[in-house]
Amino acid sequence: MIGTIVNFITIILGSIIGLFFKDRFSKNIQQTVMYGLSLAVILIGLQMALQTKNILIVIFSLVIGGIIGELFKIERRLNNLGRLIQERFNNENDLFVQGFVQASLVFCVGAMAIMGSIQDGLNNDPTILFNKSIIDGIASIAFSATFGAGVIFSAIPVFLYQGGITLLASWVQNFLTEMMINEMTTTGGLLILAIGLNMMGATRIKVGNLLPSLVIAVIAAAIFL
Repeated sequence: MIGTIVNFITIILGSIIGLFFKDRFSKNIQQTVMYGLSLAVILIGLQMALQTKNILIVIFSLVIGGIIGELFKIERRLNNLGRLIQERFNNENDLFVQGFVQASLVFCVGAMAIMGSIQDGLNNDPTILFNKSIIDGIASIAFSATFGAGVIFSAIPVFLYQGGITLLASWVQNFLTEMMINEMTTTGGLLILAIGLNMMGATRIKVGNLLPSLVIAVIAAAIFL
């Protein structure tokens, strides 16, 4: 689990560095940085979204996943979790919850998190997660400089998510095929694209309610590919 531990630490360190710069920038600079970060997130999402081999699976996954997410109100539950953490630490920053939720989604959704955790668990090779740690560390600086302390706590779901995959690596590797990972990566890329658009204020997509589409994409790929 060394890769996940390093990833956990780099997100925290990056977030602390970002907080150091946050109050030293004017509102205009913070806004410009947020737009720049939004564009970078959109680019990451676009790159991931081009992995699909069957666009119908992606469409099906988003529709069914969205219905499930709305029924279980996942977005509201994520926001409530963020508010509980905010209240626990007496933080009054209005962007706290947004920073926690969006950073958590960006850091957890993607093939690097899954494949890196599997490699770390099976072969004791944390190389992929080390590379992801560098990317997440840099991103966490920009996120926390924009959204504040909520980004620090995004390290917790990253640790639980990647650590869980690492511990279950042998089972996950036997279950997931390359086709499944491709379709899940494409679907996840579209969710990250939506996060970027939300950050720019262009949309108000409830990305949390679309999270079940990642699971649906794996199931659909297993059935139809």
